[in-house]
Amino acid sequence: MLMNHTKNMKTVIIGERNLSLDEIIEIARENVTIEISSHPNFIKRMEQSKKILIHSLETDLPVYGVTTGFGKSCGKRMSAVETIKNGTNLIRFHGCGTGDPIGIEEVRASMLCRILCLSKGYSGVSVALLEQMTAFLNNHITPVVPSEGSVGASGDLTPMSYVAAALIGEREVFYKGEQMPAGRAISDAGLEPYTFGPKEPLAIINGTAIMTGIAVLAIHKAQQIMNAATCATALTIHAIQGNAHHYHPVISTAKPHPGQKYIANQISALLKKIDSSTKLSTDAPETLQDPYSVRCAPQIVGVLYDALKWMKAWVKIEANNSNDNPICDPDSGRIFMGGNFYGGHIVFAMDALKAALASIADMSDRQVALMVDPNVNRGLPADLVRVNDKERPYHNGFKAMSISSSALAAEALKGTMPAASFSRSTESHNQDKVSMGTIAARDALRLCQLVERTVAIHLLTSAQAVEIRGQIDTRPNIAEIIQRIRLIAPPVIEDRPMDVDINQVAKAVTDSDLFDFSNKTA
Repeated sequence: MLMNHTKNMKTVIIGERNLSLDEIIEIARENVTIEISSHPNFIKRMEQSKKILIHSLETDLPVYGVTTGFGKSCGKRMSAVETIKNGTNLIRFHGCGTGDPIGIEEVRASMLCRILCLSKGYSGVSVALLEQMTAFLNNHITPVVPSEGSVGASGDLTPMSYVAAALIGEREVFYKGEQMPAGRAISDAGLEPYTFGPKEPLAIINGTAIMTGIAVLAIHKAQQIMNAATCATALTIHAIQGNAHHYHPVISTAKPHPGQKYIANQISALLKKIDSSTKLSTDAPETLQDPYSVRCAPQIVGVLYDALKWMKAWVKIEANNSNDNPICDPDSGRIFMGGNFYGGHIVFAMDALKAALASIADMSDRQVALMVDPNVNRGLPADLVRVNDKERPYHNGFKAMSISSSALAAEALKGTMPAASFSRSTESHNQDKVSMGTIAARDALRLCQLVERTVAIHLLTSAQAVEIRGQIDTRPNIAEIIQRIRLIAPPVIEDRPMDVDINQVAKAVTDSDLFDFSNKTA
């Protein structure tokens, strides 16, 4: 349910339906606020789940992590009075994260994923806990969460302990552009530190929230990268006077992968001419077929298109499920102890995403190399230098850009090692098989950075090559792509630094819809 909140802000109600990945992204980016449902059915389910937990405490039933120790120490039994101290201690001893902080958007997405999990009514927590987490998001208070320290099996224990600690006024947060003590931010925002009930500390940290929050954003970035790489490829084809018939529908009909068909149709639409009789492809005998990086673009980029469909479905399920342990079932009145905290689906999706993204970086880099090399670029000047012949010896155009592209692509390819293959036995062999989902998600986000920069160089290089080749107006969509690139970065005439151009175009690739031409084949 999406409701108007203020004149310029909308509010999503939590607890009445699953959220889409796009909604999670909008909330993570502070474009939408959230509220916890007040619907009687939701409140009843939350209260019933909590009653099951309280009943177990009152009757001395052993409940993992509540009346017992944690992990290998589950044989220890505790009284109801000791459970609160036990929970607070859980947060504190997990405060051993290392590395740079996770990005604010990623932490916000992760907190939202945890709210969604707890709102399913299986965790035995109070509505007040959800409201405290919601207040953090709506007031833009973001816990400082170290990026390293989760094996992604018994939940994102260490990173989520920083979220839990911030709720009670401990550790650090980002607030109003500063890093400050959580207690100070809570006070400045007019809130109060939260007081945990039984199981609530465990319910916050024992799940897949961090890896899932990161995965949501990685998938969104990958989609944008796919769009930009398709545009860059269309520019390359025009620049080298490539063969548009490589993307004919019959080819995709013969091999009907949906992604291949979509990308081929997209490239064909981008290459559409005003006058079909205009000759734009070279007819030299040796150019009968274009190199694989160009000719096979639908078969390369189409893999990511198809993979994103099942990845999105898996991540949406993970973001909207109860990945807690133990769970208190309101329907049966029983407490179940299992392994929903295990990040197996996320790690597989993120490891696969890394491979698909790196393949696109490799493709883009090969196209860049093709365009700057006078031996194979079909008449374009070496390194796409645009100065006159007299000054040409003193300028190098896109020579170094090609080197940077290769470096980025190589690093992306190096980063495709599956994180899942490095499962470790931890915690006295209780956690003897772990997912490594959070590491895979972080790796995927890093791959997005590398690939968006590679594709940015590809866009800049192909735009330069298209302008040198000319006949831009014969293909309106090619002209439109060039125009959009030139809104960000000017052409290169005399040699100049290009780092700012790369960063600005890379930002446009993943943070905007500048290169989304999907409506051309819709």
